[in-house]
Amino acid sequence: MRHPFTSWTAHGLLFLALAGAAAATAHAQGYPAKPVRMIVPFAPGGNTDIIARIVAPEMAKSLGQQIVIENRGGAGSLIGTEAAAKSPADGYTLLMVSAAHVINPAMVKNLPFDPVKSFAAISMVADVPSALVVHPSLPVTTVKQLIALARARPGELNYSSAGRGSIGHLSAELLGSIAKIRMTHVPYKGAGPALVDTMAGHVQLLLSSMPAVIGFSREGKLRMIAQGGEKRSAAAKDVPTMIESGVPGFVVTAGFGLFAPAGTPRPAIDRVLAALKASLSGAGVRERLSGQGAEPVGSTPEEYAAFTASEIRKWVKVARGAGIQPE
Repeated sequence: MRHPFTSWTAHGLLFLALAGAAAATAHAQGYPAKPVRMIVPFAPGGNTDIIARIVAPEMAKSLGQQIVIENRGGAGSLIGTEAAAKSPADGYTLLMVSAAHVINPAMVKNLPFDPVKSFAAISMVADVPSALVVHPSLPVTTVKQLIALARARPGELNYSSAGRGSIGHLSAELLGSIAKIRMTHVPYKGAGPALVDTMAGHVQLLLSSMPAVIGFSREGKLRMIAQGGEKRSAAAKDVPTMIESGVPGFVVTAGFGLFAPAGTPRPAIDRVLAALKASLSGAGVRERLSGQGAEPVGSTPEEYAAFTASEIRKWVKVARGAGIQPE
């Protein structure tokens, strides 16, 4: 004879499972019922903010609700990212991130969140290739010539960056590791000053996002000798990739993507993803992203989660190989 308690437990578990499924269905059918907040963990005007404001209006049309951009800059994106991690997992908080999200684990000792476990991946929104530029006075027109010069003058070539732990800093360390060359890092307080001093010739080279330097390269103020994507960008079809230039394994892009707090219901994730893909399919959005040097992506949550974990491992390895310890 079945024990009454066992029977009640089985029925109770079945009831809870059915109730949970019903709640998820109701959430999917009713979501979103109010405006959605998209946190950008940087001040207005930067690449992350620009990309968020390009895709959000069309996403809002698909969702049938307003998407409110909330800029919460500070601490290299940590303040806004922590705020998103601690928000309710109800689908009404989204987070737009940049490459800082996958670099911070290599540079920050005690993160106030787990860059993987604290979030539910939604999609990579856009990918922006890096570019290697040199001052026109430097007697190199190819990466092979640059490597030969750096080997002949170890430590004498200076490269600028937006600061310690920036993607430009770690990209140059990655190049040094693969090519077996040693250059001197000159960190600046921001991408602007680093770019200005490179154009002035105070430093010889810079690894930066392509949108920041392509205009100056076309004007002859800088010489772009390579780009860091897996394939050539449409914005610079005549410039070879680093891999084409003889630097195997060098792929450095700034991936901009969407997360939600961990535990956000999958129906809400799928709804946001569908809205994002609808936004990215529009000619106007694609044209505006291309104008920023960004390639629209629209990956699955699983693909974006795998990319995030892989990039974190890569940059931790690069930083440790360069003797850079988190602070």
